[in-house]
Amino acid sequence: MAQWTSAVGAAQLARLLHSQQDRPAGPGTRRPPAYRALADGIRLLVLEGRVPVAARLPAERELALALSVSRTTVAAAYEALRTEGFLESRRGAGSWTAVPAGNPVPARGLEPLPPEALGSMIDLGCAALPAPEPWLTRAVQGALEELPPYAHTHGDYPAGLPALRSMIADRYTAQGIPTMPEQIMVTTGAMGAIDAICHLFGGRGERIAVESPSYANILQLMREAGARLVPVAMAAGLGGWDMDRWRQVLREAAPRIAYVVADFHNPTGALAAEDQRRRLVDAARSAGTVLVADETMSELWLDPDVEMPRPVCAFDPAGSTVITVGSASKAFWAGMRIGWVRAAPDVIRSLVAARAYADLGTPVLEQLAVNWLFGTGGWEQAVEMRRAQARQNRDELVAAVRRELPDWEFEVPRGGLTLWVRTGGLSGSRLAEAGERVGVRVPSGPRFGVDGAFEGYVRLPFTVGGPVAEEAATRLSAAAHLVRTGATTGTETPRTFVA
Repeated sequence: MAQWTSAVGAAQLARLLHSQQDRPAGPGTRRPPAYRALADGIRLLVLEGRVPVAARLPAERELALALSVSRTTVAAAYEALRTEGFLESRRGAGSWTAVPAGNPVPARGLEPLPPEALGSMIDLGCAALPAPEPWLTRAVQGALEELPPYAHTHGDYPAGLPALRSMIADRYTAQGIPTMPEQIMVTTGAMGAIDAICHLFGGRGERIAVESPSYANILQLMREAGARLVPVAMAAGLGGWDMDRWRQVLREAAPRIAYVVADFHNPTGALAAEDQRRRLVDAARSAGTVLVADETMSELWLDPDVEMPRPVCAFDPAGSTVITVGSASKAFWAGMRIGWVRAAPDVIRSLVAARAYADLGTPVLEQLAVNWLFGTGGWEQAVEMRRAQARQNRDELVAAVRRELPDWEFEVPRGGLTLWVRTGGLSGSRLAEAGERVGVRVPSGPRFGVDGAFEGYVRLPFTVGGPVAEEAATRLSAAAHLVRTGATTGTETPRTFVA
């Protein structure tokens, strides 16, 4: 019986491998044999989760033709992977990917490190800050005071607590976007909201247009839902959306859904201008595409003179084209798993009805905590604390990276939580692997693209500052040195770092 659960075609694997190519090697750089380079490339894809564990690989002859190499090279690479524990084979069943005993199964998203690993590893994988105290404690205490009446009910509120739905609707109305509570559904974080939307509108095989690059965890969620992702390139630097490309894709591909992060885009940090928002809504309406606007970063402007444009839904107030997703997780705390959807009432009713077969509802106590924050002014004060911390971290991280890695290129965003960095021609995947060896965890660019795009990038979040930011940049510089010199074997022991 075969042990593989999915398959990777020769053409797809060839595209992923070609995306890893570094710039030409400099003097003194060791070039591995062709079979070794191929084995290392496949191993990196498995370690990053871009090729799943237990995925059947192409036959040797098929991959050799796709890569324009000899079958002997592919056979030797497969044998090296089998020896190292990254490949298993059985006569008649083919070869499939594996991980050696004792190695963790690679994550396909950007999960945070467990707390016990933080003593020796600086985690730049998760763009989330600690809770803004004392506001978390005060919110929970306020929620407990409001809990008794709800404790006498069944506790299931598929659309969310009426008080919180009304509060969120009022916040949109205060922005000049009239909203009724019937247009709001409370969800378990923004991920829960987008998962529900994808299942309602984007069945298996449906096209979904996404920014390129885009948020890695959302891309993976859509892939696992069976969507066909259609990437639309972002404009250079912090330019945001290329409207000519968007209009062309929406017209020609006719995607069922388009997913965008207009406010301090993850990972680039770009802020879409008001005219871009208006034109995108018009293009989506003309194409019959549901436009999902993720505004989880909308309150995280870091520079005081930033002028925020109107929300995307301001150009579709009835919610017939635009579905807005918001969340407390980025602006307040990732552990506060409260998100929401704003859409037309009929869309909300459909989402609520479908929820009966998913998670039934969102925890009551957390909803009460967010409602307390919104109702007391605590939210604004907590978010201001968040902005101040992220601003300081951004400035200190930028200074450290510029000092330690002067050939890395980036533009400093004026909000959000992430820095999108071009790595001077080095492979982001190899930097991520080398970083694990020297004690810094960083996600490579291809996590944020489709089919291996952005190999020459990494994403750095504003989650560390001061001495930790300086040490992180030092370790990234050490990882870059390992990649430049072709040091792909051996193990560096990361030293314990205490902030």
